[in-house]
Amino acid sequence: MTKPPKPGLQTLTDGAYAWLAPHASWGWSNAGLIVDGEESLLVDTLFDLALTDEMLRAMRKAERRAGTINTLVNTHANGDHCHGNELVRGARIIASTASAAEMNELPPQAMAAIMEAAAGMGKVGEYFLHCFGQFQFAGIRHTPPTATFDGHLDILVGDKPVHLIEVGPAHTRGDVLVHSPRDKSVFTGDILFIEGTPIMWQGPIANWIRACELIEAMDVEHIVPGHGPVTDKRGVAGVRQYLEYVRDQARIRYDAGMDALEAAKDIELREYSAWSDPERIAVNVDSLYREFSGSGATTDIFELFTRMAELAGFGTLPRQLPKA
Repeated sequence: MTKPPKPGLQTLTDGAYAWLAPHASWGWSNAGLIVDGEESLLVDTLFDLALTDEMLRAMRKAERRAGTINTLVNTHANGDHCHGNELVRGARIIASTASAAEMNELPPQAMAAIMEAAAGMGKVGEYFLHCFGQFQFAGIRHTPPTATFDGHLDILVGDKPVHLIEVGPAHTRGDVLVHSPRDKSVFTGDILFIEGTPIMWQGPIANWIRACELIEAMDVEHIVPGHGPVTDKRGVAGVRQYLEYVRDQARIRYDAGMDALEAAKDIELREYSAWSDPERIAVNVDSLYREFSGSGATTDIFELFTRMAELAGFGTLPRQLPKA
């Protein structure tokens, strides 16, 4: 059962913590801390330096072993999980090889430039400001991983074993789960969006579904998603079922000859419409169409955001930025 969201630092066990964002929507990401002996491991940083600094201060106040973080694991390449890396000074920064390469493609400087230009970009610029206008990208120094791996990597935090499991490409090209068996905890990055709509930038969707099944099979009591509240196996099943439903519905419309945007508009989201950012269906269907066709061609990111802006009603209705 999904627990009511409580933003800030949450104790999972004596030695494991979750940092939960106040919202489940764009850019408001979660992170984690695993400690043992005199060592500590941070799972992800946040979208900008102010948010990451607030998180690190809270962790150091609650846990003396967080004063010096020995290891940082970035679960994937999206900036809301790695833009704060520069504040974790001296740590070994680990990511999958695929994630490390992907991080170079949209560094914080590029996000700052997009946001500066957004006001003159019409409805898609309005949507960018809605999604990302509350974050500060200027002045962030791109800080990539210092170590990479493929497949699996087993490490120790003090005497505590921690398993890094690459399950991508799925949400992105190199998604990683961070599993601490002794804490019965897993930090999933954006393999899980709880109370928010998953978005599949990469695929294939079968990998993402298998990743959910892997989590469902784990002996864990604390499941920390990339976005949204701490959850349990039923929350994982809900994400898996959304992916299966969208896959099946998109396939019907692909076979009927609908284009990807038409199909995204036509799919009835049923209970999933209550999740935040349901317009992400546009990206999910586009990725599925690419998979169905076997085409390696990707749709321009601005075109995808334009489709989401249209589905969300931007350019037709007055909007306000959500409050932090």
